[in-house]
Amino acid sequence: MPLYAALLYTPDLDWSAPEQAGWMALYRTFHDEADKHVRGGNALGQTSTATVVRVLGARGGEVVVSDGPYAETKEVLSGFYLLECADLDEAIAIASTIPAAWHGAVEVRPVLQMGNQ
Repeated sequence: MPLYAALLYTPDLDWSAPEQAGWMALYRTFHDEADKHVRGGNALGQTSTATVVRVLGARGGEVVVSDGPYAETKEVLSGFYLLECADLDEAIAIASTIPAAWHGAVEVRPVLQMGNQ
């Protein structure tokens, strides 16, 4: 069956903070209910913990590392699920039950299998 990445966009929150316990319970409920489709996933650290890596020029060029990203937005990429579904319609139906869809957005993309995976 095809794989789909469900990319979660929410406010830039510290998901490990005690005040997020209610949301985390909703995510655990989602995971329990969609378990037969979930092949992986996790929350991501806040954008303040991110590091951006760029290589100037081409491969082997100077490596530039900076704190970031610096996007001015209310919603950030805050987590992801890897879903195994029969088709895009099923992936959309499952994505609509992820709590991020209620307080942000969920972007669903097909995963392109590369190499010998």
